[in-house]
Amino acid sequence: MTQSFSTPRSSAYDASEVPQDGLSQQLKGYRLATAEIIYHMPDHPAVLQSFLWQHLDIAPKYPELHKFLDFWVEEIEGSLHSVHVARYDLVTPGNSRHVDAWMRLH
Repeated sequence: MTQSFSTPRSSAYDASEVPQDGLSQQLKGYRLATAEIIYHMPDHPAVLQSFLWQHLDIAPKYPELHKFLDFWVEEIEGSLHSVHVARYDLVTPGNSRHVDAWMRLH
């Protein structure tokens, strides 16, 4: 199954367009996204190869992933077979628990 990811963005993928301060990005809703990109080898189309991509991105639309996939379609010879995405919240609410006992030395 070949998917095309076409959006009206520029074809050049530039990670520097995203602010590089990770904590401020996470506070704005960015989460660590991991994509496994399965693609056909350019010289041997019957052979599939896997590529892992990780970046801070916003779920569920994943604009950074779409920029990268647009770049892939325009600039890289291997045609896409499938993309599997997972995300992980690096910044989460703190856990709190009650103290069961106080101990004092001296």
